[in-house]
Amino acid sequence: MKINASRLMKTLSFLLCTLPCFAAGLSPGEHKLLYVAEPGIRDYLEYGGHGLLVFDIDHGHKFLRRIATAGLDEKGKPLNVKGVCANAISKRIYISTTRTILCLDLLTDKLLWEKAYDGGCDRLALSPDGKTIYAPSLEGDHWNVVDAMTGAALEKIVRNSGAHNTIYGLDGAHVYLAGLKSPTLTVMDARTHEVASTVGPFGNVIRPFTINGSQTLCFVNVNGLLGFEVGDLRTGKFLHRVEIPGGKPGTEKRHGCPSHGIGLTPDNNELWLTDAANSELHIFDATAMPPKLIDHVPLRDQPGWVTFGIDGRFAYPSTGDVVEVKTRKIVAELTDEEARAVQSEKLLEIDFEGTQPVQVGDQFGLGRK
Repeated sequence: MKINASRLMKTLSFLLCTLPCFAAGLSPGEHKLLYVAEPGIRDYLEYGGHGLLVFDIDHGHKFLRRIATAGLDEKGKPLNVKGVCANAISKRIYISTTRTILCLDLLTDKLLWEKAYDGGCDRLALSPDGKTIYAPSLEGDHWNVVDAMTGAALEKIVRNSGAHNTIYGLDGAHVYLAGLKSPTLTVMDARTHEVASTVGPFGNVIRPFTINGSQTLCFVNVNGLLGFEVGDLRTGKFLHRVEIPGGKPGTEKRHGCPSHGIGLTPDNNELWLTDAANSELHIFDATAMPPKLIDHVPLRDQPGWVTFGIDGRFAYPSTGDVVEVKTRKIVAELTDEEARAVQSEKLLEIDFEGTQPVQVGDQFGLGRK
């Protein structure tokens, strides 16, 4: 019997690519998976250890597997994870630590490269075409523009703002830069890497923020505020300050900011806000302006972040609670293979058709319509 070498190689290649999927107990078809980067609460290993944890959204957020990752210091201790992003076209997922960026293959789970950058790294952002990364230095004076395929640093954008949170617009036209030392949001032209405009100033320095689907409004956390502020991305003007009525900031475990975490449901209809000291989420009607408080969700611990699944069915605060958006009920709690309560501020959904990634979510809770 003759063996077709070309067909054999294609079959072997397919089996190698499908191995992670089959090993996780997934059958061919559509799969919604949640990827959680650890340690995603500072460098604390008690909230899920070290690695990239994968959960099956379709089956009660069951733990599937742990992907080994690098990102270690000289003594072999895992570095803080600062951000996570992915792309279905390039089939890659990226994790930033305080020093490096790691690039992994979504088909094989293998590490493709890990590179260090001048000034360290913070919460990175990836272009929709999967080609360009904006990597903030670690609360430094600049952002590095990075080739997402090779990891090569292409150029440096100096803003002297304490580089920190970074959002790539879903249309790929603009990148939004916020620093821990500035009350002003910078809007970059993603094609020229030049400053297109600024928004603000806001009431204090900007912490987490999010953008609506039409990229006309930004919603920002600022230091000292249990609540959020709103800015107009078209005019650059500050619009509104929204405080939790009768809210008591209390004492936060970390971040030094009463509300460190804000996200829009993908349909832009609701805005969800973290409240650390009171261990809850506040929900606002975002179809009103300014948004109106409508509900609260108590959580198992202090939240420092919130994002959403791609279709908006589930909200993911950093506490590891899984909240069904429609009912506002906690329907699952993330736990790892050792039954530890998993927590992370760096997570996103990736949808697969068989073994192929077809759609990715985001770590920021962006409006998507």
